[in-house]
Parts: sequence; structure tokens; C-alpha cells
Amino acid sequence: MAFLKLELKSEMLNSETSVNIILPEKRIKGKPLPTVYLLHGFTGGENSWCRQTSLARYVRYKNVAVVMPNGFNSFYTDMANGVYNCYSYIIKELIPFCIENFNLSPKREDTYVAGISMGGYGAFKLALSNPHMFGAAASFSGAMDMKRLAGENDMSMVFDKPVEGSENDLFYLAETIGHVKPRLYQWCGTEDFLYQDNIKFRDFIKNKGFDYTYKEGPGDHEWKFWDEQLRKIFSWFGIANNPKSERN
Repeated sequence: MAFLKLELKSEMLNSETSVNIILPEKRIKGKPLPTVYLLHGFTGGENSWCRQTSLARYVRYKNVAVVMPNGFNSFYTDMANGVYNCYSYIIKELIPFCIENFNLSPKREDTYVAGISMGGYGAFKLALSNPHMFGAAASFSGAMDMKRLAGENDMSMVFDKPVEGSENDLFYLAETIGHVKPRLYQWCGTEDFLYQDNIKFRDFIKNKGFDYTYKEGPGDHEWKFWDEQLRKIFSWFGIANNPKSERN
């Protein structure tokens, strides 16, 4: 397994930024890799997943690339204050860069995104907005009801217009998506402060024609619960073990 830490100059962000990438030690020669993009939560960074979870152990024998960008505190949007256009950076710069330079598969059925909290919102937003790019998305304790959160908090630096009915509203995106839909996995702890928002989204989306999986269990807004979900999500995505590996 190879761990890469890259410093990139981004035109969309108008600054340098860091991204962490995990690649398998062995891969099928010439065959592009499936990819999981992991999005951190609020106040996190590109190092969060490696510091807080056993990610390296979970993917050691998997035939997959894992890409962990820095999303700052942008909620994976093009921020209203113009400081970080993180949505455009990921879609228009980071993903094409990774596909070209690391021989990653461009196929939607090989491209996945997952995140926690702010990143859970970001994962669903990216996938629902770009179903031609992402085959599946997973949210752990996601900030699903951004209309409520933005209304109760000053997010003027992030959103320059009301969230409801916009490209930043997960409910709107799920309602207006076309016939091509990503598979969705949603988990939240029953003691999490975002639990009711997750229940609201669950009840909304279950009859919208998605291949949709909802899970919950005891837990609050902590990494120990997200780590357990991370361990499981690679199988749900359909990521296979490296065929040359002798261990799971």
C-alpha cells in the first residue's frame, strides 16, 4: 500500500491545497482503479481519516484508491465569500487530476464518495448533483437538512441565497434528479444531535426510486462510530480484495 501526500496549486481555490491518496501495493497492470473519495467534517482536514480511523488497515488488501481532499469549512460548496470554491475544485480539478495521473477509472460505477457530518452532506450533494460521475455515496451522521442548519446559524460566508430549493438542498436535489440515480447509504447514531435531520431525510427519500440503504444504532457524533461504518462501507460499495492478496 502506498500513501501519498500531495501539494497542489488549484485555480478553483486560488491557492495551494493538500490531498492524501492511498493506492494499493499491487494492482492489475493497466486496469484503472475504482476510487473512493472521503470527505472530512467541519474543522477537519485531509488528515482526519488517517488520524482518527483504521482506514489503512481496512483498505490494505483492497483493489481501490482512496482520495482525501481538504474541504476546509466549505460544506463542499462554492462559498459565498469567494474564498474556497470547493465544489468546483473537487468536480472540475481534483477528480480529473487523479484520473489522469493515477490511472483511476472514470466510470461512474467505479467512483464512490463518502463523508462524515459536513462531509456526509457533501458526499450526497456531490453524488446527487453529478449522478453521471458517482455510482454510490455514503453519509455517516450527515448534515442532511441544510435548510434548518443554515436558518439556525450564520452561514452567510458559505451560502449566498436561501438553501431551500437550491443546489445546496439535498431534498431538492433528490426530488429533481433524473432517471440515473446513485446508490445511497445513510447511517446515524440515535444519540447524535443530527439524528432527527437524518430521520427526516430518510422518510423523504425512501419513496423516490433510489437504491437506498438506511442504518442506525446507538451512538453520537464521534469517530469511534464512524470508524465502524468506514470498515463496512467498502463492501457495500462493492470494492473487491486485490486478486493477488492472500488475506482479507
